[in-house]
Amino acid sequence: MQTERLLPDQMGMARAAILLAGGQVVAIPTETVYGLAGDARNGEAVARIYQAKGRPSFNPLIVHVPDVDAARTIAGMTPEAEALAAAFWPGALTLVLPLRSDAGIASLVTAGLDTVAIRVPAHPVAQALLRLTGPLAAPSANASGRISPTSAAHVLDPDGGLDGRIGAVLDAGPCPVGLESTIIGWPQGRATLLRPGGIPAEAIAKVLAQPLAAHQADPATPNAPGQLTSHYAPNATLRLDASDPRPDETHVAFGRPGPFTLSETGNLTQAAARLFDTLRRADREGRPIAVAPIPDHGLGAAINDRLRRAAAPRD
Repeated sequence: MQTERLLPDQMGMARAAILLAGGQVVAIPTETVYGLAGDARNGEAVARIYQAKGRPSFNPLIVHVPDVDAARTIAGMTPEAEALAAAFWPGALTLVLPLRSDAGIASLVTAGLDTVAIRVPAHPVAQALLRLTGPLAAPSANASGRISPTSAAHVLDPDGGLDGRIGAVLDAGPCPVGLESTIIGWPQGRATLLRPGGIPAEAIAKVLAQPLAAHQADPATPNAPGQLTSHYAPNATLRLDASDPRPDETHVAFGRPGPFTLSETGNLTQAAARLFDTLRRADREGRPIAVAPIPDHGLGAAINDRLRRAAAPRD
């Protein structure tokens, strides 16, 4: 299969919609990362997502829709979910909610669970495409467990990319947020942080007027995307909280200049946007990677979550 590279113009959008309607998978831009999209109602299309990524079949996918009205046709929107949707949609927030019996979503999307992960992306290209196609299942557009893509070039990277394994990539430039969405669920009836991401947990807790519950994920039976122990991984090994790199290591800095710095000024928003691209560039050095300490608050919590998973032992 030859992967088409499409521009986000009328012709490119129409071509992407045709491929998706035909059951193919297309990498699309969102404000978080590039997603590997397939028709969420078509089981064969969803199976192609898993096939292209090499993704375990028990790991659920996020359904992307254009607005909250579309979300209500798929998921049971509770009062707390409605409050979060009003505050953060469109945006980098995913809600895990009861799946409606009449939703028409392929069972592979939810990995057989009675809940569905759903999001309204803010990216204008994703918004326009979703209004042409309807709901799209779209995990990150990379091989499962590898570094997430924040540009079309990452999607097509010869080292661990998806070139030749998917129908097309819709190239709209770099993703402005650069981290996957924050995921909130209600597994025990209380709002719970299932995955830190592009919206700080503190901002979500403020809307709900209560702290979020912590969740101890079981990697063997994830109830939301991004909970596998080893995930977002480069080829090289990672050493975290490394203020002083060893001579044989490539140093990813924070708060100071350098060839592989997440932010020269210690800006967490900038660090989040640069994270995956910087890891990819450091990985090309062919040496172990040492990452500087990152403050563990706000977006720093999501950055550290990705780094811990990238550094985890691999099977």
